[in-house]
Parts: sequence; C-alpha cells; structure tokens
Amino acid sequence: MAEKKNILTEEGLAKLEDELQDLKVNRRKEVAAKIKEAREQGDLSENAEYDAAKDEQRDIEIRIEEIEKILKNAEVVSSKDVDANAINIGSTVRIKDLSSGEEMQYKIVGSTEADILGGKISNESPVGVALIGAKAGQTVDVETPKGTVLQYEILEIQK
Repeated sequence: MAEKKNILTEEGLAKLEDELQDLKVNRRKEVAAKIKEAREQGDLSENAEYDAAKDEQRDIEIRIEEIEKILKNAEVVSSKDVDANAINIGSTVRIKDLSSGEEMQYKIVGSTEADILGGKISNESPVGVALIGAKAGQTVDVETPKGTVLQYEILEIQK
C-alpha cells in the first residue's frame, strides 16, 4: 500500500529541514554529553540523570525518524503553482463567520503543518475542505463533525 503524501508548504518544508538538522547536529551531541556525564557518576541503576538523558535520547531519535518519514513522502506546494485568485494550500485567508460576525484569519496548510493555535488549518479539516478552491466574496458552507452547518464569507485571499 502506498504511503499517504505529506503535503507541505515551502515554509513548512524549510522548518522541518531546520529541525532535523538541529536534532542531528546539536541535540544528539548535547544528550551524548549528558549521558557521558551521568555515566561518570557511577552506579547507573539508581542514576536519575542517566535515565533522563537516555529518555531524551530516545525521544530525539523518534523525532528524527518521524521527520525523515515525513520528508520522504513530502509533496511541496509552491505558491507559484497555484491560482492567486482561489484558495489553495499556502493561501492565507480572512473569513467572516456569518452567524457571529467574527472575523478570522487562517493559513491553509497540509495536515503535517496544521496548528490551530498558530492560525494554520489543515486542508483536510472541515473548514479547509470547504475553503479550497473558493474565491474572495464567496460564501462557503462548512459541515462540522456534529452535523451543524456554519457559513463563512471569504473576505480576502493572500498568497
């Protein structure tokens, strides 16, 4: 079975590559030094610093493996390749909730980069699915997992 493509923006790709580089070059060395220092303290069976350093080392290796897997299956969406007048991955949109009048701004990203608190929503989320392909001035209906329908007016699209 083919693995799912990880859709990334150019910004998301650069961020993951930087994190991977930092983990491999800096964090591995820091943890190795902690382990060495803890070993020098003697009995490892009751050495909390050693256990903590080994746990940190394991977490770093797991994260390196995760990032490498994401990058292996990455599909980068370039802002140059998308229609500037329609919402796509990489677009920043300003929308208005028609029931509350609240305005919100989101960047549409792949699920790997999604961070609702950071203003980044996935193209696979209900709002993301409804917005993809829409144009400024349009109203879109978003069906939530609970079955309610929300209406959003698209105020502005930025690349």
